[in-house]
Order: sequence, then structure tokens, then C-alpha cells
Amino acid sequence: MIVFDLRCGGGHVFEAWFGSSADYAAQREAGQVRCPLCDDADIQKAVMAPQIAAKGNQRPDPSRNPPSPDGVKAALKMLAAAQAKALESSTWVGTAFAEKARAIHAGEASETVIHGQASLAEAKALVEEGVPIAPLPLPVAPPKQLN
Repeated sequence: MIVFDLRCGGGHVFEAWFGSSADYAAQREAGQVRCPLCDDADIQKAVMAPQIAAKGNQRPDPSRNPPSPDGVKAALKMLAAAQAKALESSTWVGTAFAEKARAIHAGEASETVIHGQASLAEAKALVEEGVPIAPLPLPVAPPKQLN
């Protein structure tokens, strides 16, 4: 696996993991690499600092500088706001997510952004079939249904 810092045309920088540099290039060319904040497909690699491992006896001790509760709360709040913004243009499809995602991927349904629920087995099957999906970082409450 390889991790890249990526930048969209809107200037957002985000991190993404790929099996190889060739996988990144192929997914980018296919339009499958998109900004998680604004859904822009104009993606370029951002400048990254090389990660050089510290000597075994010089590794930082994370318990000496744990993140503050306020820092964690602020980060979660920003993540929740970014996810809510991304979902504004998405349609909730509930437990029909796998079926709808396959139909869109196959061209049997109009291309639109959707979100919903899928079991781990369904998600793995979608990935194996080449259907572009991504898990949401935070849980989403289904919209209230009118009875």
C-alpha cells in the first residue's frame, strides 16, 4: 500500500491510500479519485515530506503529548461538518445501497451521488466488482420517514 497527499482544483488537501502508484494513476484517469470535501475530480499529488523512521530508541512517546479533549472535539466537529456538506448533494437510499450502486455503475440507473447502508459482505463485493464506493467516516442517521 502507498499513501499520497492529494490536492483538488479547489485547494483541498486530503490523504488517500492505493495499492501502487499505477493504481493511483489508473483510478485518477477513470475519474474515481475525487475530493471528499467538494467532489472535484481535478486531483493532483500534493507536495509531501518524506517519512523517515526515527531510530528505535528515539521514537516519540505518544503518551507524553496526548491530544487534548478540546482538540479531539474540534477535529470531530470539522469532520462532521465536512461530511454533512458532502452529503448535501447525495441521496439517501437506505439498505438498497448495494443494489443502487451496482445499477448506477452498470449504467442501468442515472448517475447520481448516493449514500446508504451496506453490510461488510456487500461492500466487499462492490469493491471486487469495481464499483467505486467509500465508507463514511462518521455514522449517518437515516432521514425521518413519514408514515
